[in-house]
Amino acid sequence: MNLSEFLLGGLSAVCAGLFTNPLEVIKTRLQLQGELRAHGTYKRHYRNTLQAFYKVARTDGIYSIQKGLGPALMYQAVMNSVRLGSYQVLLDTGAAHDDKGRTRLPVTIAFGAIAGCMGSFMGSPFYQVKIHLQAQSAPSIAVGYQRSHTSATKALWSIFKQHGISGLWRGATGAMVRVTLGSAAQLSTFSNVQSVLSESLNRKITDISVLIASSFVSGLVVCLVMTPSDVICTRLYNQKVDTQGKGVTYKGILDCGRKILKNEGLKAFYKGLGPHYIRIGPHTLLCLVFWGKFRHVYQILNEK
Repeated sequence: MNLSEFLLGGLSAVCAGLFTNPLEVIKTRLQLQGELRAHGTYKRHYRNTLQAFYKVARTDGIYSIQKGLGPALMYQAVMNSVRLGSYQVLLDTGAAHDDKGRTRLPVTIAFGAIAGCMGSFMGSPFYQVKIHLQAQSAPSIAVGYQRSHTSATKALWSIFKQHGISGLWRGATGAMVRVTLGSAAQLSTFSNVQSVLSESLNRKITDISVLIASSFVSGLVVCLVMTPSDVICTRLYNQKVDTQGKGVTYKGILDCGRKILKNEGLKAFYKGLGPHYIRIGPHTLLCLVFWGKFRHVYQILNEK
């Protein structure tokens, strides 16, 4: 197993996360706004992405748009080291290509799903703390359950001290569904579009134009596929827990989905779609372009 594939995957995601974390803050706030309440029965602090940016910066301070950056980058490093590294290792087996070198879509979907599920489980504690910190705000614009974490490390320690090791992985099932779907859509789309463009344009798969186009299409697909499970995941992680570490509001993925549908309607599953796409598009683009280029440079250096 080539450990460099895992390191390059994590490094690529961290580089992308530096630029896209502010959109994660806005997306989290929008997804928690009006939790289990019918449309029109609650005060909308956040009306759209731009207004939300202004509201958060004005009320919580300009630096608040980067809330949760530390655990967000740790999550990206851990999750994508495992996800992208595992995916590349699976691709290197040759099972994803036919005798003519063409990419097999069903196989890449399966590889992406497996890699995403593994990565999301490993990074779950950091994602939980990221959600907690990004949801925290001044009372005047608060949405969702509010905690009082002062840092990511103290948050992790507090969760562990109160609920043990299992508490750090509370909500992991929601994250695993989220990233399994998203990763299957993202990586399979990226690999197949990359292969088609490379062949039709007669360019190398590492060509920057091929990487950008493949990443752009991949971002569109993953956003549409992943947003409903992303809303559920945010709600599961942020809910209040009892003394045993169990969620007070939702019993699990299905219960959360049922309650959202019953109380908020079908449209609620796409809350935060705007910032999610604005975030996932550039993040997918930056992450996969960085990944492709880092791997290309590493291969060149390795040949010398």
